[in-house]
Amino acid sequence: MTSAARDARRDAGGLITRPALLLMATATGLSVAGNYFAQPLLDVIAERFTMSSATAALVVTTSQIGYVCGLLLLVPLGDLLERRRLTVLLCAATAVGLACVAVAPNTAVLFTGLAVTGLCSVGAQVMVPFAATMAAPEERGRAVGTVMAGLLLGILLARTAAGGLAELGGWRTVYWVNATLMITMALVLRRVLPRFPAAGSTRYLAVFRSMGRLWHQYPVLRWRTLTGASSFGAFTVLWISLTFLLSGPPYGWSAQAIGLLGLAGAAGAAAASVAGRLADRGLVHTVTLAGAVLLLASWALLAPAAHGLLWLIAGILLLDLAVQAVHISNQNVVYALEPEARSRLNSLYMTSYFLGGVAGSALTSVVWAHAGWAWACALGAAFSTVTLLSALAERLLHRRP
Repeated sequence: MTSAARDARRDAGGLITRPALLLMATATGLSVAGNYFAQPLLDVIAERFTMSSATAALVVTTSQIGYVCGLLLLVPLGDLLERRRLTVLLCAATAVGLACVAVAPNTAVLFTGLAVTGLCSVGAQVMVPFAATMAAPEERGRAVGTVMAGLLLGILLARTAAGGLAELGGWRTVYWVNATLMITMALVLRRVLPRFPAAGSTRYLAVFRSMGRLWHQYPVLRWRTLTGASSFGAFTVLWISLTFLLSGPPYGWSAQAIGLLGLAGAAGAAAASVAGRLADRGLVHTVTLAGAVLLLASWALLAPAAHGLLWLIAGILLLDLAVQAVHISNQNVVYALEPEARSRLNSLYMTSYFLGGVAGSALTSVVWAHAGWAWACALGAAFSTVTLLSALAERLLHRRP
């Protein structure tokens, strides 16, 4: 490591300001939002491009596949390149992808734009370990929780924004608005964030070899990736199938009304900050297990939701809270394994996390086409059961000498 890099790391640690942390939280939310705008708009997009329901579900899957590729190929660069520059470039590239979707005349351009947006929106996952590194050790959980709260709000409020703007100016409007905001955010981040040199001069291919070493060296990393992937799979099952449920009988809701349900799930953002603070107090395993239990319990509330809106809202609140509790506690454990490799550790964890989401969206499209809401709930409960069993297994192994 060069002396400049050592000085930058020494000076940054513990000196991240509250405004800078909130800016990073806002940037992460805007970055990932573009991957979720399509969820309440699936029927509208399917009609515009003459798609079947199964093909329309692939609109979301394409963004998630792009995101997974970005997690694997781009996030490790946070340990290799200067982080502020990398963050700014990814934000600008995300804006380009969003603009492609906004102007798409056909499905080829549409899916290309969605893939580029997903690939480059991993700037959010560069900022999470960036915030963790700049925070003092005793405040790391709070810093991660704050940034992740912004990310969750971006995921959930994206649906509300998409539905509202679609009513005002058509489904393309939200993509134009977000593209403009991402360019603005890139410029602001460049002015506000400190320069943060890489840890050393490791080559790109060497980074991937070291990721293999990390994967084999830390069994807890493998357990936490399984716990995270299955929990996000359950999350994706809910939000994909929810669009089809609410757009059909007995609800028959518009895209705007479906998007408003994102406000119900936004309460889960509070869990991110609370989970981070509890992790700082040494309760990280308790938070994980509690979240896994609540995740499974949420499907008991969601199952009768086809005929009861109150059940649906209660289930959404509980599920989103549970997913965030599991996710934040997982990240606190993973980031503590090897501080100099946080971007690589985050890449491994988040790649697995979103592979769970890809599996959830792909399976949901099949299950919904053949069996509807009841079997979608069964699928979500199956993902949640894996989450609980994985958390229990990791906890039992953690207790062993």
